[in-house]
Amino acid sequence: MKDWNLISFVMASEPRFQIMIYLQKKESTPTELTKKMDVPISRTSAVLKELREKRLVECLTPKRRKSKMFGLTEKGEKILGGIHELTSKE
Repeated sequence: MKDWNLISFVMASEPRFQIMIYLQKKESTPTELTKKMDVPISRTSAVLKELREKRLVECLTPKRRKSKMFGLTEKGEKILGGIHELTSKE
């Protein structure tokens, strides 16, 4: 069963969607994500916080203060799969 609220949540924001796509390809730090997206680090941090609260991404190195690594959760993978199905039907 698809979680349409989460699919809509991710699709409503280009930065959310981009971060999830990048993290699907490989785990990254906020600095790496910021460089790829060309947005301020504060925006990247805010988006990561939103995605973590929804349990779509996780911090893989929670004890580190700097250069924390983030990756998609299983739930995040499922949501991206749902978005892919939805957009590939067009």
